[in-house]
Amino acid sequence: MATLKFLGAAQEVTGSCYLLESSVFGKILLDCGMHQGGDDSNHDKDDNFAFNPAVIDAVVLSHAHIDHSGLLPKLVHDGFKGSIYCTEATAELLDIMLRDSVSLYERDLERENVYRARKGKELLEAKYVKADVEKVLKLCRTQEYQKPVKVSEHASVTFHDAGHILGSSIVEINFTERLIKKTLVFSGDLGNKDAVLMNDPVFLEKADVVLMEGTYGNRNHRSKEDTINQLRQILDETWQKGGNVMIPAFAVGRTQEMIFYLGQLHHAGELDHWQVILDSPMAIAVTKVYDRWLHTLDCSGVRQLCSGDKSLIEDFIPKLHLAVTPEESMAINRIQQGAIIIAGSGMCTGGRIRHHFKHRIWNNRNTVIFAGFQARGTLGRKLVDGAKRINMWTEEYAVNARVETLGGFSAHAGQDELINWVSHFKTSPRIMLIHGEAESLDALSEKLWKDKSIASEIPHPGHSIAF
Repeated sequence: MATLKFLGAAQEVTGSCYLLESSVFGKILLDCGMHQGGDDSNHDKDDNFAFNPAVIDAVVLSHAHIDHSGLLPKLVHDGFKGSIYCTEATAELLDIMLRDSVSLYERDLERENVYRARKGKELLEAKYVKADVEKVLKLCRTQEYQKPVKVSEHASVTFHDAGHILGSSIVEINFTERLIKKTLVFSGDLGNKDAVLMNDPVFLEKADVVLMEGTYGNRNHRSKEDTINQLRQILDETWQKGGNVMIPAFAVGRTQEMIFYLGQLHHAGELDHWQVILDSPMAIAVTKVYDRWLHTLDCSGVRQLCSGDKSLIEDFIPKLHLAVTPEESMAINRIQQGAIIIAGSGMCTGGRIRHHFKHRIWNNRNTVIFAGFQARGTLGRKLVDGAKRINMWTEEYAVNARVETLGGFSAHAGQDELINWVSHFKTSPRIMLIHGEAESLDALSEKLWKDKSIASEIPHPGHSIAF
């Protein structure tokens, strides 16, 4: 009998990983994500897998975000040799994101070992290296949406558009066990119905077990109109104070949407005094991948970009400044007023945004704008929760800058959208709520039962269920 084990993103938002096992198809891993919380060098939860990677037959990857894909290099380093099934766009993004991730890891490891050497402590060995990224990319087997691909004689996988980021998927696994056909649906990260660029998430109707994310299971998002007006007001008030704006943004998805919305303001003549800077080599590379796939996305808001050889970077904000080199990034520090700085990482756990905080977060003329979910334990979450002082690189900084959250730009479905999506199933599947903090999942579970009489379960880490 098939079993499903919850190894990550169970009552938490990061580290997505689930193990599906059966005698008819072996062991299939759904996602292999990195925990995001604390600094990039602090990944204690990722030290050891709760399984032997060498005996995993296949990985099915919902999308390229690091909290869903980031431990793939460690997986192959520790012995995995099977196939990794994903969409073609996901594979393209992995090429960028995993290389960047391993570079950050090696840099942080080198810094940690210098510290250990000075203290006379034992040096740490690398858990994975750049060569492991190459192995991951060679193991990728890409597939189009809506077209089943066999992962074994008795099991197939179909990807459906999740509307979250480029290439993101709802995973449908069909298999036959003891002459009985069974279906598992894994939502991955479901997109916000009104997200720009992304298509709406696909509705499915048949499943025996459904794993549904609940990142925003306890609330709905602010309307787009209200959110854009909020952004206008923040920019105007920051300009009046003679300040700058810092926007921590995920390289995949959030950066491209922020370019879109700022581009709208630019074309309306509302950014004439501002200098918009994209300070992220990875986000620049990712946006170029988006350019190649614009024709497959929801282009109702950017029809002029999708009708020809156009670019989000080059055409939507003509004066967008790209900071690629460290020297170009450091030059931003000399700007006294009127800079809108988009930089990673999205949860402020590393990247160039922290350097901008160092130079500006203590100044009350400046503003920090969050436009994405901040996981518990991250620097971003501490700021959203109202921290008055933060620590970076062993130094303490006062938080005098204004901190705002834009509630309508999320790439995740809100509570009503989650309930609507799961309500389309007509087979009364067993519903497992995942990828959300406990209070969000509790609220979603209660709302599902109260409004729709749909029972759901909230698995804890390490929990297993049988089909």
